[in-house]
Amino acid sequence: MAHCGTLFIISSPSGAGKSSLIKALLERPSADGKLQVSVSHTTRAERPGEVDGIHYHFIDQPEFKALIERGAFYEWAEVFGNYYGTSREWIDEQLAQGIDILLDIDWQGARQIRAQSPSAKSIFILPPSRIELERRLNARQQDSAEVIKGRMDKAVSEMSHYNEYDYLLVNDHFDQALNRLSAIIEAERANTDKQAIRYQDLLCGLLAE
Repeated sequence: MAHCGTLFIISSPSGAGKSSLIKALLERPSADGKLQVSVSHTTRAERPGEVDGIHYHFIDQPEFKALIERGAFYEWAEVFGNYYGTSREWIDEQLAQGIDILLDIDWQGARQIRAQSPSAKSIFILPPSRIELERRLNARQQDSAEVIKGRMDKAVSEMSHYNEYDYLLVNDHFDQALNRLSAIIEAERANTDKQAIRYQDLLCGLLAE
């Protein structure tokens, strides 16, 4: 199936600002409905304020395992006894319609996606320093010192995989990082192969003898 849209994998350690950048990017007028974030399936319980179909697709474990058996996920993982997965059918449908998809996953999930969809583009977001990353995690006032230490240790491990990605973006000044992220999306949209599919009729008319 020819895809007009592009699948963008976005990864970062916790606290680097990935979620904020994705949210701001989707709110830009240039997104114009042609840019969406993938909504994962999960077996974990719905938390207060979460909406099924917006934050996650909440399903039970038997249903999730049945979907695994059907090959319904591009990637899936078990985290602390709960399952998380990315729907293959939904993503392929959106890409076929020329919609770009943002996929917020870790480096392990990114490997699974790239193995199945080599045309996907990947972006890794870094904090400007370890000190700033720890400051941001503390500023959330959500975790204990022990949990933050664990997040910092995990962040170092995650950041060591930066060289597996197509693009590297440092989130030092938010607006600058957002502009760079937007520029990456726009550059990929102008890719010749993508544009040749999108403007097939136009090209035929322009090149007709």
